[in-house]
Amino acid sequence: MIPQRLCQSLVAAAAISLVVACGSTTKSGVAGGSRSQLLIVPAETVNKASLQYYAQQNAQARQKGDLVISGEEFNRVYTIMQRMVPHVAVFRDDAAKWKWELVLIDEPEVNAHVMAGGKITFYTGLIRKLNLTDDEIAAVMGHEISHALREHTREKMSQQQAGGLVVGIGGALLGAGQATMQVANMAKSLALDLPFSRNMETEADEYGLELAARAGYNPRAAITLWEKMAKQGGGGPGFLSTHPAPSDRMANLAALQHKVQPLYEAAARGKR
Repeated sequence: MIPQRLCQSLVAAAAISLVVACGSTTKSGVAGGSRSQLLIVPAETVNKASLQYYAQQNAQARQKGDLVISGEEFNRVYTIMQRMVPHVAVFRDDAAKWKWELVLIDEPEVNAHVMAGGKITFYTGLIRKLNLTDDEIAAVMGHEISHALREHTREKMSQQQAGGLVVGIGGALLGAGQATMQVANMAKSLALDLPFSRNMETEADEYGLELAARAGYNPRAAITLWEKMAKQGGGGPGFLSTHPAPSDRMANLAALQHKVQPLYEAAARGKR
C-alpha cells in the first residue's frame, strides 16, 4: 500500500502541474469567449507530429494521383484561404506568421482539416457532394482554422494525459483492481473527454463564424452548410458524440448572427 503522505504529495503535485499548465491560446472574439485551456503537452510536440502527418498524407495522395495543387477547383479554395488568413491575427498575433499551405485531395470523402501551424487540407468530395458555395467553403475553412488557432489537438492530448494521471492516482489511493479502473476510465471518458470535445466543436463553430464574416463571407452560410451536412447524416446524436447534433449547431449559429453580421457588412463595404 502506498503511504498516505506519498499519496497526498502525488495529488498535490498533479494539481499544481495542472494549474500551471492552464492558459488560453487566443484572444476573445465577438462570437466566442476565450476560456482557459489545459495545455500540458508542448506545442512543439504537436507541431512536429502535424508536419509529419501532413507530409505523409500528401505523399500518399500524390502517389495515387489524387493530390491537387493547381487548377480551377484548387484556385477557388486557395482564394478563400488568402482572404481569411490575414484575419487570424484578430485571435492570435503569431498565427499570421504561420506558413499557411493548402492541398486539395481528389477523393469522395466529405472532409477537411487544418493541422497545427496552418496546414489546410480539403477533399473534393466535400465540395462536390454538398455543392458548396464560396461562403459555405469559407464556413468550413473558418471552423477548421479555428481548431488550429485554439490548438484543440494539443488540448485534447493534454486532457487525456492529465485524465490518465488523475485516474491512476485515484486507483492508487483506493487500491482499485483492474475492473474498477476500467469503469473509472469509462466514467472519465463520459464526464471529461467527450463533453470537452463537443465544447471544442462548438468553440470552432463560433470562432470560425466570426473569422469568415471578417473576411467578407456571409455568416448565414454556416447554417446552410449544416443543413446540407444534416441531409448527409453528418454530426450524429448530441449525446455520446464528439460532435454536437446538427440541429444544436444550427441553433447556436443562428443565435450568433446578430453579433457577426456587422463584421460581414463592414467587410463588404470595404470591398466596394
